[in-house]
Amino acid sequence: MIPLEELKHRIEFIRKQITELAIKIGRNPDDITVVAVSKTHPPELLLSAVEAGITIFGENYAQEMKTKYDFIKKSTSIPIKWHFIGHLQTNKVKYIAPFVELIHSVDTFHLAQEISRQGGKLDRVINVLLQVNTSGEMSKFGCSPEDILKLCEDSVKLKNIRIIGLMTIGSFSEDETIYRREFKLLAEIRKKLIEKFPEIDWKHLSMGMSHDYLAAIEEGATIVRIGTALFGERQYS
Repeated sequence: MIPLEELKHRIEFIRKQITELAIKIGRNPDDITVVAVSKTHPPELLLSAVEAGITIFGENYAQEMKTKYDFIKKSTSIPIKWHFIGHLQTNKVKYIAPFVELIHSVDTFHLAQEISRQGGKLDRVINVLLQVNTSGEMSKFGCSPEDILKLCEDSVKLKNIRIIGLMTIGSFSEDETIYRREFKLLAEIRKKLIEKFPEIDWKHLSMGMSHDYLAAIEEGATIVRIGTALFGERQYS
């Protein structure tokens, strides 16, 4: 497991990079949130990360997220925020609905309906981002850019979800022009949605991971999802 001092060094380095870049391009560093992507890593590592000053975690699997939530809640009194960033099956929403801070990956009305239904049971409104497939890759989830308007029109009527922005996964490419184009597309889609749905607070663009988060910030990201740069390669059993 990564030593505590190394974790502290890594998060401090990432935050320093983000602060310097934000100031350089005229943005407020406080407007950029780092989500520590902890999927497949053991709960004990997350506890060390909390000691290192990390308080926002992103997970891809609902039941794994629930297990870690329970572990961390028993282990520390420090308040932790949990973001769900992976493809979410409707039958798994119930596991995370009581505590999830933000679901990044709403890409169908059916999923939005179930999140709202579970939120209604708990008398809470659940924050969500609409996921857009900006690369056109069949291997990626996300609503197509052509269908995002319809998804928003339908989802905004639901009582127990709150749309607060968009999410995309950029192409994993060494060609920066490719993923920058995808980030630009998401920002352009948000501009159109702001005009169409001014009642929604489109404050977040969740885009950028360990290999491309600085480019994403330059293109307007407010949330970056960083795993490998913090925790190293994923640990699969």
